[in-house]
Amino acid sequence: MRLLKTALFLTSISLLALSSAEAATTLTIATVNNGDMIRMQKLTDDFKAKNPDIDLQWVTLEENVLRQKVTTDIATKGGQYDVLTIGTYEVPIWAKNGWLVALDNLGADFKVDDLLPAIRNGLSVDGKLYASPFYGESSYVMYRKDLMEKAGLTMPDSPTWDFIKQAAEKMTDRANGINGICLRGKAGWGENMAFLTAMSNSFGARWFDEKWQPQFDQPEWKNTLQFYVDLMKAAGPSGASSNGFNENLTLFQQGKCGMWIDATVAGSFVTDPKASTVADKVGFALAPNTGLGKNANWLWAWSLAIPAGSQKTEAAEKFIAWATGPAYLDLVASKEGWANVPPGTRTSLYSNPEYTKAAPFAAMTLASINSADPTHPTVKPVPYTGVQFVAIPEFQGLGDTVGKLFSAALAGQSSVDDALKQAQDVATRTMTKGGYIK
Repeated sequence: MRLLKTALFLTSISLLALSSAEAATTLTIATVNNGDMIRMQKLTDDFKAKNPDIDLQWVTLEENVLRQKVTTDIATKGGQYDVLTIGTYEVPIWAKNGWLVALDNLGADFKVDDLLPAIRNGLSVDGKLYASPFYGESSYVMYRKDLMEKAGLTMPDSPTWDFIKQAAEKMTDRANGINGICLRGKAGWGENMAFLTAMSNSFGARWFDEKWQPQFDQPEWKNTLQFYVDLMKAAGPSGASSNGFNENLTLFQQGKCGMWIDATVAGSFVTDPKASTVADKVGFALAPNTGLGKNANWLWAWSLAIPAGSQKTEAAEKFIAWATGPAYLDLVASKEGWANVPPGTRTSLYSNPEYTKAAPFAAMTLASINSADPTHPTVKPVPYTGVQFVAIPEFQGLGDTVGKLFSAALAGQSSVDDALKQAQDVATRTMTKGGYIK
């Protein structure tokens, strides 16, 4: 009898354990392979300790692949992911399509009013937040102060493109493996076209005029692309047409770039003595201009969102509140130091003396974010919003196609004129098919 009771007791414990395991919710999170996202995955023991009933499964992908997979999944209602890492381009379009859950239940501790207005507005529709920013960014110039001094030049806070060209050529020392400048060349609407679209704004170019007519046949785009290709040939690294954010980050950290114009989020990585051989030699300036009133800087936020129809909304909201809330910044600071907390999301961070003391890039990051204007991105009037993208559904495919054409021009596989003609043709076909132009 005693053996029977023992067996029954052990069985009941096993059933309880099985029931508990079955009760655990597993969130599948699609994210990008950027440094801040990798760091987040390493810190999720803190989340697990607070939420033992929620398990996390990560799908970490390169930027272009991530965009393709999450777009396909949400458009087809595939349901592969419970939390999506998406950006400022997707959020308003997907929210209007009914594809995202409004984030109304992140809790009082989340402090939604602390989000930087420029970032919050880009992730909201009709006043409702549809994605929560993990980090926000603009773009700026990162440069080697020692090489700038050696070249006999002083970087202005707001440089012109002509100054950048002059400095890049003087800092180039190919015999010692130093390129004067590193810029994105990898094809993709969020890779080379993010950079080139922001750059084109400063040259007075635009994707479309007020009637949605493509503008690649105009002199402003010719000036932009020709300047970029000539600059990269004279002072850029070999194989630049394959380089995106991560590749250029590595080159800069290894001391192989005199300047790098890219996302402000890179500030903590290039000044990290554990990862960067030039950590103590880096200066920062606003993205360049041509005197027309627009700097070549963008506005972006990698953000976490919940696909509509998710059966795990409550658990997903708990994770998003943890990963993007103010307490997460304190967690990163305690583990990695204040300089490494995700930047560009919260007003309170930029009034925190511990952060501003530890992060030499903080002031320039905030100035860059605040100077980007998605509602007036160009010198001439346009019918669209978005600084480094055009906020219409067709842009993702069109931007990728144009990105391939411009990357080929950088690689010397076609001329600048041919690339622009093909871009004009494909943009005209796309906008005609989409009903934007007759």
